[in-house]
Amino acid sequence: MRKGFLALMMATFLTVPAIACDEHGVTGIVEDNNLYIAVGEKNTNGLTEEDFNDVISKVEAIYAPIIEEMGKKLIIERNWTDGTVNAYARQSGNNWHVAMFGGLARHETITRDGFASVVCHELGHHLGGAPKKKSWWSSSWASNEGQADYFATSKCLRKYMETDDNITMVNNMDVPATATAACEKNFSNESDVAMCLRGSMAGMSLANLFRALRNLTTELKFDTPDSNVVSSTNDNHPAPQCRLDTYFNGALCDVDHYTDVDQSDAKIGTCNRVDGYNQGVRPLCWYKPVASK
Repeated sequence: MRKGFLALMMATFLTVPAIACDEHGVTGIVEDNNLYIAVGEKNTNGLTEEDFNDVISKVEAIYAPIIEEMGKKLIIERNWTDGTVNAYARQSGNNWHVAMFGGLARHETITRDGFASVVCHELGHHLGGAPKKKSWWSSSWASNEGQADYFATSKCLRKYMETDDNITMVNNMDVPATATAACEKNFSNESDVAMCLRGSMAGMSLANLFRALRNLTTELKFDTPDSNVVSSTNDNHPAPQCRLDTYFNGALCDVDHYTDVDQSDAKIGTCNRVDGYNQGVRPLCWYKPVASK
């Protein structure tokens, strides 16, 4: 009887697609929410279906070949008419899925760069490296929520931005002085500074979505980092300020965005305290640094 039950459980586990950021907003890039923003609803941010598809296509053009070289296939599902305010990633065999919903793209906090960060976050579950979400046995295929955030601005969004006129784009943004000072301190090249600022502001857009969905009244700022320190790495959704800190530090990390992360060693391809960094590192509000060997 017991052997039969275990066999059934194993068969079920092996046939269900692995999911991180579940479908239709159960545990997606944001937590469970009932918000639904239909096409044409008032008080949205002005992102159009063309914007939605342009952003996805640009990220897809960068990463589909990379994933194909790994023997996998990237499938991005474009659900513009679905008002769900979330996004998710899953793997089914050699197919690596990312599902994007129009409801999230239409939320009033989301800018075009903020939406690109969502696509990058979902790709980060597939490609973002360690630390990984814990599974029943050890670690799953998916990078955890904080690492997917960090990958979004430290790797993916930089590839997305690198051919743009970033200096002109940033000149048209209202960037807080704290972010400007930090980016100018970490980068000497004007274009690199501009990409750092775009990444920071993209992170602010997305963090404000998390803030709105939690109905928080405290403003999120670059100069008010989350002071919490975890005793072990948190694989789940950090608090909105903590997530802003992660996006900001990802933008500040000066490790080249073509230097790959590692799927088991969290210190490879990233900025780490053990290497002397005090900016650009993953925040202690969700990340417990790996001890040096």
